[in-house]
This record gives sequence, structure tokens and C-alpha cells, in this order.
Amino acid sequence: MLKVGVFGVGHLGKFHLNNWKEMDNVELVGFYDPNDAMAADVSARYNLKRFDNPLDLIRQIDAADIVAPTNFHFELCQLAIRNGKHVFVEKPLANTMEEARELVKLVKESNIKMQVGHVERFNPAFLATKNLALNPMFIEVHRLAEFNARGTEVSVILDLMIHDIDIILSMVQSGVKHISSSGVAVMTDTPDIANVRIEFHNGCVANLTSSRISLKKMRKMRIFQKDAYVGIDFLEKKTEVIRMKSDEAAPGAFEFDLETPKGKKTIQVMNPESPTVNAIRLELESFRDAIQNNTRTVVSETDGFSAMEVAHQILHKIAHNTINS
Repeated sequence: MLKVGVFGVGHLGKFHLNNWKEMDNVELVGFYDPNDAMAADVSARYNLKRFDNPLDLIRQIDAADIVAPTNFHFELCQLAIRNGKHVFVEKPLANTMEEARELVKLVKESNIKMQVGHVERFNPAFLATKNLALNPMFIEVHRLAEFNARGTEVSVILDLMIHDIDIILSMVQSGVKHISSSGVAVMTDTPDIANVRIEFHNGCVANLTSSRISLKKMRKMRIFQKDAYVGIDFLEKKTEVIRMKSDEAAPGAFEFDLETPKGKKTIQVMNPESPTVNAIRLELESFRDAIQNNTRTVVSETDGFSAMEVAHQILHKIAHNTINS
């Protein structure tokens, strides 16, 4: 039985509490949150013990689930790791690159598992691509959200775009060659809207646009590769594949012929079935399983570090452009 404690029971923290309570082979020991009013409500609603000191909770558990604001990630993570506890921490991994680098070092020196909460890896629309041979050469991403004060302690790059950075890095598997970016702070003191172009050493190019001041929501990724297009709608949880007909069986595919400069080609249009899953539940279950089976976490601390590193390069470019404009 894995003993778990939750650190931070705000909006997202409550989702985590709900999922932990329903999970097999897990005992939810209690939670820590410095907000007295919120803590009293959660304690009563969930019939769960509140700990007044994070260390007191850490001493009672096997794994810490850290859902606190980003500026508290390092303090809580390092406290758990130094006490030999496994750690799940929401994205981004830490508030600064120095903190992130230290956490990676601590995990490496310890015998614990760490997972970073890049939940889009568990989105049904992305899971539907797992049997596809993805070799992207051009990627276009739009992640737009309505303004919400929650999460604005960090820029839109670390709040929203980092989801797509992580997904792209997991697919492309190549080093970053060059980054160009622009961003504007509209409602907060950090960029609220940004456009980024990432060029990889293998020739792949990714264009990303993220905004948290939009009038509509959108979370779409379009992947172009030789003989195929893959569209992933993270919001609607739908996936579309358009490709040249191959020898592989494609059940349920719609086919039509298209005249091209190279002659007539048969095109297949498919909508791979998206699994019916709760993404948050699935990522927490995968963390539990990695601990109990002693396997690598799906989104490790090094994955979280890599996504942060690219995000901070983007922020540096934006800051440089702002100073020189």
C-alpha cells in the first residue's frame, strides 16, 4: 500500500485528492496547505487530516504529491527527496533553472522516483497516436486560453506552452539548433501571449503560439511528415490522420484518389480511437506503478528539466528582444 500526501489543495490539488482516494493500492494519509480557510474546507469535505508542517506529513508517507504554486516546488521537493520520499510535482519542475538543476542532482543521488505533471502526455488524443510512426518535420501548435488569474505567477511559456514543448521534445528526439521568439505582457508582468519557432538539428521545425488572454479556447497540434499529416485536438480529445495509402491495414479508413505531379495517389483518412481515460488519474496511476514496479516514470525529472530548459531559452529570447526594441 503506497502512502501518499498531497501538498497544496487548491483547484488542481482537489482533482488530485479525488483521484488518489479512488485508487487501488494507495492510502491517502493527509495534506498540507498553509491557507487555513481552504484547509478547513478540504479537511471537512474529504474527512482528511491536515498537517500544519510539511515535514510532519513527509515523515508519514512514501510519496509526496506537490500541487503547490511553482515558487514552492523546490522547497517541498527537496524536503521530500532528502527524506527518501518519491515525488510527483506539477509542471514546471521548479521556479528557476538553478532549482531544477539541483532537483535533478538530488534525484540522481537518491533512490527515489520523480514524475513531473505534464498531463498532456496522458491526453486521450495524444495516446491515440501511440501506434503511429511519428517522424515530424514540421509542427504547428496553437494553445489558447481565456484569462484566469490562477497560474499567472509564471509566464504563459511556463504556464501553457511548456505542455507543448514537452510533447514536441518527446516526439522529435533531436537537439535544439535555434530558437526565435516574441512575446507581450498584457495582463500581467510576464508574457501573456507568445509565438515561438524552434529549429532542431534533424531539420524539424516547430511553430508554437500560446495565449492566456484569448476569447476562445484552443489546444491543437498539427504534425506534418513525409507522406502523412496528424492532427491532435487536446481540447476535444480527437485525432485525425491523413496519409498516403500504405501496405498496413487501416480499419475504418476513408480512401480517395488524388492526382499529384507524381501521378495518382490513394489517400487514407483515419480517426484513431481515443481511449476513454481520465488523464490526471492515468498520470497518477503511472507514478504509482513506477514506484511499485521499480520502472522509469513516464515523465521523469530529466524530461521536466529539458522542457524547462527550452522554455527558459524562449524567455531569454523574448527578454532580449524587448530590451532591444
